[in-house]
Amino acid sequence: MRHTRDFFIDGRWVAPAAAGELPVINPANEREIARISLGGATDVDRAVMAARRAFETFSLTTVEERRALLARIIAVYERRSEEMAALISAEMGAPIAIARGSHVPQGLAHLTEAARTLETYAFETPRAGGIVVQEPIGVCALITPWNWPISLIACKVAPALAAGCAMVLKPSEVAPLNAWLFAEILDEAGVPPGVFNLVGGIGPVVGEALARHPEVDFVSITGSNRAGVAVAQAGATTVKRIAQELGGKSACILLPDVDIRAHARMAASRLFRNSGQSCAAWTRLLVPEDRQDEAIEGAIAAAQTVIVGDPADPATTMGPVASRDQLERVRGFIRSGLQGGAQMVAGGEAAPEGLVTGYYVPPTVFANVTADMEIAREEIFGPVLCIMTWRDEEEAIQIANSTRYGLSGAVWSVDHARATKLARRLRSGMVHINETQADYGAPFGGYKQSGNGREWGAYGLAEYLETKMLFGGR
Repeated sequence: MRHTRDFFIDGRWVAPAAAGELPVINPANEREIARISLGGATDVDRAVMAARRAFETFSLTTVEERRALLARIIAVYERRSEEMAALISAEMGAPIAIARGSHVPQGLAHLTEAARTLETYAFETPRAGGIVVQEPIGVCALITPWNWPISLIACKVAPALAAGCAMVLKPSEVAPLNAWLFAEILDEAGVPPGVFNLVGGIGPVVGEALARHPEVDFVSITGSNRAGVAVAQAGATTVKRIAQELGGKSACILLPDVDIRAHARMAASRLFRNSGQSCAAWTRLLVPEDRQDEAIEGAIAAAQTVIVGDPADPATTMGPVASRDQLERVRGFIRSGLQGGAQMVAGGEAAPEGLVTGYYVPPTVFANVTADMEIAREEIFGPVLCIMTWRDEEEAIQIANSTRYGLSGAVWSVDHARATKLARRLRSGMVHINETQADYGAPFGGYKQSGNGREWGAYGLAEYLETKMLFGGR
């Protein structure tokens, strides 16, 4: 890519205010594939003020104009989708088949859903005393992680554009190249100068400067709890709205009337798919106490069928974790599980045979995990499944809710009404009841320390709007 040492500000690629670079490492082979510039407060200020100027006119565009803009973006995105998939695979280790089949299509789905939402969204609602108007909130700071990079960028940029906002994006420095390509896509599609701006760098510098900036009206962050708290604290000084999508430790409850072995295999396979690097992944598998052996068999079978290897190989089903730091983090949790008394029945610290370079962790399964263990409490963010047991449904609910997180969850039962009853008692923003289909218009977000606010569809669009009452308006 041509512009990785530049930032995209006010419709142009510009050099950073000060020197400073960071290598982008391919986690499969540990080789440098690019360098990005590290931004600072001066770069943030330039980008924010460009967004502020652009907001004055872009906020006045019509719904039809914004729908047409999204349509142009979608067309360019589709044309450059293979380029996007290759970048994501190289920079964060997603197998190319998954980059093509999930990562890139999810980004497209968020763009498409934003355009669809605009078709029916009611920006004005009459009341007896006047009109309730929803209007764009202003300049938005968008802070995104590396695990589902283009999906999480698109699910913020798309509703911001749909609402009529201007924005500054700070992508993860671990997997930033897809963001640079996305900036090229938006520019080619004709996004007006200043409406979308890109500044690279690290969270404690660029993220904090964005959150503190008095001309930023709204911050949307997806990331770790540490980062979410830091942004909230920085943003509090100017009383701006902040939406956080943070960690998860989601539970999948299998009731005794299902095929425990088959469903455990399914749950484990889903976890391993993105190397366990999904905030909403079902990392705790809760099964009846007398059926744990069947769950272990199913999870081991899933681990044995995973093809761990080079992400560029179409046959690979699980690549490395995204960075050396992430590798050490996951290995540390595996050691903690063993030291805490859990039974490791698959995987471990050592890289799979034959993989001497790269940040590889084998699919790992722990059984006899109890709620007091660190691996049951903390988000591992790697391919590590914890099997836990319960004696009755009340204990299953207690275990599922015994975490500071509350992002997602699942309940499986032949009796759909029984599963739904349990699902209603889980303290999570999302619960899957038996097999479900993807719905990019559904609200995505969590309870407790998994964050606040919602993304996707009309729920996501609402985050980028302010509500005004026009008394006596017509």
